[in-house]
Amino acid sequence: MASAAGSVASSAGTMAGSVAGTVLHPLMSYPRRRLQAGGDGSAPIRDRDRIWMAVDGMGGDHAPGPILEGCLAAVRCLPVKIRFVAEAAAVQQAAAALNLEDDLRESLQTGLLQLVASGPSVGMDEEATVVRRKRDASINMAMDLVKSGEAAAVYSAGNSGAVMASAIFRLSRLKGIDRPAIGALFPTKDPGRQVLVLDVGANMDCKPAYLQQFALLGSIYSRDVLGIPQPRIGLLNIGEEACKGNELTLKAYALLAAEKRLRFAGNCEGRDVLSGRFDVVVCDGYTGNVLLKFLESVGSVLLDVLRAELPRGRRGKVGSAFLRSNLVRIKKRLDHAEHGGALLLGVNGVCVIGHGSSKALSVVSALRLAHLAASHGVMDDLHKLSSEERSVPACG
Repeated sequence: MASAAGSVASSAGTMAGSVAGTVLHPLMSYPRRRLQAGGDGSAPIRDRDRIWMAVDGMGGDHAPGPILEGCLAAVRCLPVKIRFVAEAAAVQQAAAALNLEDDLRESLQTGLLQLVASGPSVGMDEEATVVRRKRDASINMAMDLVKSGEAAAVYSAGNSGAVMASAIFRLSRLKGIDRPAIGALFPTKDPGRQVLVLDVGANMDCKPAYLQQFALLGSIYSRDVLGIPQPRIGLLNIGEEACKGNELTLKAYALLAAEKRLRFAGNCEGRDVLSGRFDVVVCDGYTGNVLLKFLESVGSVLLDVLRAELPRGRRGKVGSAFLRSNLVRIKKRLDHAEHGGALLLGVNGVCVIGHGSSKALSVVSALRLAHLAASHGVMDDLHKLSSEERSVPACG
């Protein structure tokens, strides 16, 4: 079992580094808005409403400074308490360097933040399976807090392969789920609705049964967290017809069509991913990763084209003034700092993987996502799913 988990974690880690850099950008716009209503500082947050979160304080390109700064901001604006797992000396140095000592002291005294001392951390360039040797690394200790029930969710912006490996080794996979998947929300034509695409990088090669499982995981997340009663499931393919596709999609189509627990809406062509016709789109991690990186490039190219097409001179300046607010809104929808992270679905706990270069705003946004998932019964429904018998025998 351990060797199988190691194989899964290692293969996931191969792509996870690049996934963390570009895959997680569009994830948080909708959940962020929903939480802002109750977490924007307009009303005091009652202590009984706060949920404990475990944070890997040593995870990230610039950790622990920006991670600590984001956590200190999060406990002021979100109904959370944080167990900050990190090397003690590094935390004190970062607090002094960023002038966070007073804020840190206050949060510790009020009990909104606890420091949990860890051993040597996992480097951003280390192999994913190093988590098995560095047992007291911050990511492992943060996962253990979720496993023991001392935290409702875990967040890390560290080595994504190591985060996935630690989640598999420490939390384990859900019963009946062969491979965990990374889910990312893509914008659609409707600003108030996103489409969840999974997998976007955890599993380069998939079996048809994996895509069926991804659809079940995505359907529960979309229903519980995004509030869509009957999510429409699409299978990413080269055509709408059931007869189109390769061996993987043909077999997966049959499984999804026969799955009574899903509202399968058929094949989803690439041009329909952002159309709003689907709430969840499933694909293998290789295809999902390519799709996401292409979408990211479209956003930056669009902004560049808009800037280039604005007239120069006085007329251009006047026109730019009128368009400024629109461009700012577009930038906010595409800026990964506004979105924070992606949920790792299929492990026995709420786990959010953050962008490696996360700054304070990204950390707050990711903790909003973790709070939203933990407080909406996602894990309860995922456990129910894992206890159910599959309605169709797995094929492939």
